[in-house]
Amino acid sequence: MPVLEAIGITKVYEEGRQSTPVLRGVDLALEPGEIVALEGPSGSGKTTLLQILGCILSPSGGELRLDGTPIRGTAGELAEVRRRSIGFVFQQFNLFPSLTARENVQYALNLKGARGPEARREASALLEAVDLSDRMDYLPRDLSGGQKQRVAIARALAAKPAVLLADEPTANLDSAVGAQILDLFRDLAKREHRALLIVTHDPKVRTVADRGLKIHDGQIQA
Repeated sequence: MPVLEAIGITKVYEEGRQSTPVLRGVDLALEPGEIVALEGPSGSGKTTLLQILGCILSPSGGELRLDGTPIRGTAGELAEVRRRSIGFVFQQFNLFPSLTARENVQYALNLKGARGPEARREASALLEAVDLSDRMDYLPRDLSGGQKQRVAIARALAAKPAVLLADEPTANLDSAVGAQILDLFRDLAKREHRALLIVTHDPKVRTVADRGLKIHDGQIQA
């Protein structure tokens, strides 16, 4: 059974009398342990789709299912789905500049209820899992781009999500560091049996993906 499934997803933005369709009946299923690369030009709808899959945006039509159960509810209920089941990795890292690597991960753990020594131990373990055991007490300004992205990945794993959604995770990295991050993604997906969707323009993502998809004018093309 897919861990996350989009069925006939549409998204239309309304502004005054203007209607702009962005997604036009998207079907997409992510299996546990599977890595899917999603490519498409600017304006193709890939970022909108990522936000709907991550329960940040609501679709105009269609249905989103998590472990076979339709995802519906208030903004607060959708936020709880995000905290419990979905991890995000962003192009810009989005780390708190005044917090150390460990504190950035601890903050995410605090949101799911872990506090004090428990959160500190778990944050340390997550950073060790992404090979940052010697950088735990560094501020983001003292980390390289690749190290910042590893912190962001550790933070995304804090809730033990079944699904990881990554938006251009190698865009700000050089090719060698980008390749290391992709290897890390593949190891995490396979070892921990997590579904991973990577929205990208980077052709190297295909080398670690189990399958690649393209989106054009709001429709998925295999």
